[in-house]
Amino acid sequence: MIDKSEAIVSTDWLLQHIEQPDLRVVDASWYMPDQGRNPRADYANEHIPGAVFFDIDEVCDLDNPLPHMLPPPEKFASRMRKLGLGDGNRIVIYDGSGLFSAARVWWMFRVFGHEDVSVLDGGLPKWKAEGKPLADLPEMSRERHFTARVNGTLIREADQIRAHLGNGKEQILDARSPSRFNAQEPEPRPGVRGGHIPGSRNVHYRTLLNEDGTLLSPDALRQTFLAAGVDLNKPVVTSCGSGITAAILALGLHVLGHRQVSVYDGSWAEWGSRADLPVDA
Repeated sequence: MIDKSEAIVSTDWLLQHIEQPDLRVVDASWYMPDQGRNPRADYANEHIPGAVFFDIDEVCDLDNPLPHMLPPPEKFASRMRKLGLGDGNRIVIYDGSGLFSAARVWWMFRVFGHEDVSVLDGGLPKWKAEGKPLADLPEMSRERHFTARVNGTLIREADQIRAHLGNGKEQILDARSPSRFNAQEPEPRPGVRGGHIPGSRNVHYRTLLNEDGTLLSPDALRQTFLAAGVDLNKPVVTSCGSGITAAILALGLHVLGHRQVSVYDGSWAEWGSRADLPVDA
């Protein structure tokens, strides 16, 4: 088991190190449409000092009809360079929910070869609750070179998953709610069937979090995965509705030292909308 602090940093740690010259802070807030929140406007109103805003719906493949799919490496590198995020930086990512979309951006950085990246445990809500400083002025960023090296082992596509269905080589974990997993409530996206990928297991992302939005302790994480029937010695593919909360499961497994974890980027938005892919309910 690795030290939890390698992937997760506390609010106290960030406050202590925030002035370090090579540390960069990123606001990666993103909300479900029914929440009615504008993450960019929220960022402009208040953010952790020095933080830049990462727009999940723009730093993506805009030519893909699926939501916020991974962008080409050239686009990711260009956007990070303009944000002043690059080679040699220690990057800390947070969001406005506690721990939600920050895990997605943590995974994205690792997909593009930047491993020195962590998530702020408890995010902006915990930071604010503790009375730590906030800023409301635009942050000036000096461009920094970002070298994108795609790590394909962290990504799965639909056809790869279909090829392994039933052979037990990879476990599929679905981070959606049990009611969506079991087709007991309609999917929020039109034209998407209810149910789940055959053979997948349901590990709702909320079961990995404490009430204050922080990640469970490593021991509690381990027990949560084991209770869901997950073999922590076998490869895992995580999925969800659109690739956001799947990354929370990937983060939790990473904290436990699991290094054979990939995220199905298209997730249920793709699988549930393709008539050629099988569905269980």
